[in-house]
Amino acid sequence: MTVQARRQREKQLLRQEILDAARSLFIREGYENVSMRKIAEKIDYSPTTIYLYFKDKSELLFAVCQETFARLAQELKAIEGTSSDPVEALKAGLRKYVEFGLRHPQHYTLTFMIPHEHGMDRTRYLSPESMGMKTFAFLGRGIEECVRRKKFRRVDIQTAAQALWAAIHGVTSLLISHKEFPWVKREVLVDTVIEAAVKNLRA
Repeated sequence: MTVQARRQREKQLLRQEILDAARSLFIREGYENVSMRKIAEKIDYSPTTIYLYFKDKSELLFAVCQETFARLAQELKAIEGTSSDPVEALKAGLRKYVEFGLRHPQHYTLTFMIPHEHGMDRTRYLSPESMGMKTFAFLGRGIEECVRRKKFRRVDIQTAAQALWAAIHGVTSLLISHKEFPWVKREVLVDTVIEAAVKNLRA
């Protein structure tokens, strides 16, 4: 490994360390209560070092959320085209979403469950080029294909996509935040939610 390659790798590792520390603190203490100095102290670096990677706390929050969306998008992309039945493909994607949230509860909690309105640049998060909106587009594509193949009735794609997301986010967030509740078998619960949501769209 060349000196340049080693330095680049060290930069990437430090950037990831900053992201991991920020995510942990944002969840534990709340976005508004965490400063760049506090993040720096957690990883034993000076605040100046963090500012070399992120210009401010809002940019750091955006990077943490983008990382979550990128990981989720990668997993959803991996299952696209794995089933010839568009409804089954869509349901597989919905299951994958829930599985992702349960495997990465810190990532999911910060990105989808903790309010951080004051740290959001809405145009940045909601831009069609953002990883969040690209990930959300998975639902729209799946629904459009089901309508095209006459598996679903004609629906407003955005409304249907948001309704499906609301359903699977609901079960994901509840399983993460209410572990003590006497849930039925997880797979049964998740499949029941998905089947009920999809049934409403069938032709």
